Parts: sequence; C-alpha cells; structure tokens
Amino acid sequence: MAAVPDTTEALVLDTNIALDLFVFQDAATASLRTAVERADGAWIATAAMREELVRVLDYPQIVRRLLAQTRPAQDVIDAFDRCTRLVPEAPKAAYTCKDPDDQKFIDLAAEHRATLVSKDDAVLCMARRLSRVGVHVCREWSPAHV
Repeated sequence: MAAVPDTTEALVLDTNIALDLFVFQDAATASLRTAVERADGAWIATAAMREELVRVLDYPQIVRRLLAQTRPAQDVIDAFDRCTRLVPEAPKAAYTCKDPDDQKFIDLAAEHRATLVSKDDAVLCMARRLSRVGVHVCREWSPAHV
C-alpha cells in the first residue's frame, strides 16, 4: 500500500470509479489516475471495498473486457493495492443511502471528511446532505476538488 502524506485530502472512490481507472481506462479519469498512482490523491479504502472489487472482477462483462486486454484480474487488484491506503471500517454515517451496497463508501467519506467520487445516482443525490458533514461528492474528480 502506498504511503500518503497527511496534507493531502482523503479520497473515497466507489467500485465503478475503480473500474474506470483500472479496467476501462476512461479518459475522464486520467487526472484522477495520475493522482492516485502518485499517492497524491490519498485514496482510502476498506477491506470490504477491496473484496467488492475482487467480486466485481468476476462479472462476465468485466472478465470479457480484461480478456480483450489480455490482462489478468490480479493486475487490477495489484493496482488497487498500490494506490490505496487501507483503513478500518467507518461507523455508520448520519445519512443513509438508498443503495445498501454504497453505504460503506458514504460512511468512510463521512468519517474522513473526504471527497467521494461516484457515478451512482443513489450517491450523487446525497451530495447536499453529505456536504453538511464535510463530504464533497462528485461524479468526476479534478485537482481543483482538493
């Protein structure tokens, strides 16, 4: 796991953003990819988030994509491990997401007053409420968000 300077704002990235970074290599995530690869982004995650990524990498559409790239799923896990700092599970946040699978991202972002990057509508609709507890929610990250 990458060491992260304390002066960098914490980032929480949901699983779809991790897939955009390391599987789909979405151009919209280029600056984020650079930041997390340098550990500048201070991407924090929990063991449950890592386990979710491992599980999602077995989805047929992801397997097909990785096969087309002649890339093993382990490469994605290795990238995740290099770019994240694992932290303990966070306590339940003041706000509850409609999608229980997304709650762990909200809880962690609230605990660390982090920027939460997600394309999930169930998360994005909570942006105003989460700002009350110091969380910045965005669909696309840019260096201006820190």
